[in-house]
Amino acid sequence: MEIFERLESEVRSYCRGWPVVFNEARGSHVYDESGRPYLDFFAGAGSLNYGHNNPRLKTELLDYLIGDSIVHSLDAYTTAKRDFLKTFGEVILAPRGLDYKVQFPGPAGNNAVEAALKLARKYTGRETVISFTNGFHGMTLGALAVTGNSMKRGGAGVPLGHAATMPFDGYMDGRTPDFLWLRSLLEDSGSGLDKPAAVIVETVQGEGGINVASAGWLRGLAALCKEYEMLLIVDDIQMGCGRTGPFFSFEEAGIEPDIVTLSKSISGYGLPMALTLFKRELDVWEPGEHNGTFRGPNPAFVTGTAALTTFWRDDELQRETVAKGELIGSRLEAIAEEHPQTGAHARGRGMARGLAFTEEGLAKSVCAEAFQRGLLMETSGPEDEVAKLLPPLTTSREELEQGLDIIAESVRAAVKVPQPA
Repeated sequence: MEIFERLESEVRSYCRGWPVVFNEARGSHVYDESGRPYLDFFAGAGSLNYGHNNPRLKTELLDYLIGDSIVHSLDAYTTAKRDFLKTFGEVILAPRGLDYKVQFPGPAGNNAVEAALKLARKYTGRETVISFTNGFHGMTLGALAVTGNSMKRGGAGVPLGHAATMPFDGYMDGRTPDFLWLRSLLEDSGSGLDKPAAVIVETVQGEGGINVASAGWLRGLAALCKEYEMLLIVDDIQMGCGRTGPFFSFEEAGIEPDIVTLSKSISGYGLPMALTLFKRELDVWEPGEHNGTFRGPNPAFVTGTAALTTFWRDDELQRETVAKGELIGSRLEAIAEEHPQTGAHARGRGMARGLAFTEEGLAKSVCAEAFQRGLLMETSGPEDEVAKLLPPLTTSREELEQGLDIIAESVRAAVKVPQPA
């Protein structure tokens, strides 16, 4: 560990909760250098929906690299990009009736968000973007401005402006009718809210605590955006690519966002890649007006194409994800019922799930106990009050049951309940 302590920045975080050196990964497991396996309910923060080193994707990638195919290309035309766009259009967009243009803004989710915000402001000629309590959209300045977490915002070092925060679904505990506050501000010329360019929202807030927006709330938000001529941006970076069941997390609500951001599992293999999708009429970019050196990730195009071809030509993965999600949800509810004194409650949709606690520090203790038992998890929420589960969608039911058993044991250990004999 000495080399990490001596040379790597103090900003590192995950390694503090998992103080081992990893060197192998297959399917739903990672292995440290001693060979000990860890069941992975983290999946690269949602970047590995199809597991580690998926054999089909790996074969396609290795064949591509062995053939001396082009790796770096900026935005030049390549066969790998052509294949990805063709497959994405045929497998994802066309069956859903979505006429989106595709922009490759750079390697990471924040690149997709920055492009979305910039495009919305350019198209509308307005500056303000509405975001929601506990939302998370990235660590660059524009993305931080529409992020709720005060610790992350504080790292900016400069004022974060041109944004306004509104209550997410359920934030007011049902006491305030949906959108009453936002509608009031939009209607009142004395509210101080400039007419917004756009609204940015996650259908399920991952980093914010696995907070789920209802389909009705999302439909109401989409209708409000249309009424007041605001663009609707859905940030699907963590919840897209099948995490909640359908490929896009907004499909269940039956809405059609103006702009969608994708990253994490869009490459299928954990390789850096991001997309900004937008309705055709919004494509007002001038050539080169928004660019970046790493916006032609050809190896990621190859694995992304393989993932779409392997998993999304039918609805088998979607049906499996919904069913596995119900299994996870029922098991988490049972665990919560076992510990009512902790305020535990289950939340989530599909295979994005969480076990939230009102007792301070308990979620962190649960994740620490799980690590000691060979399970990788992380916390989320503004106070790290949620033990968060993002297992690969390809995780077997047997592996899910094994991991959920570990979670049950870990909660008992964290609250110091005697373990069953």
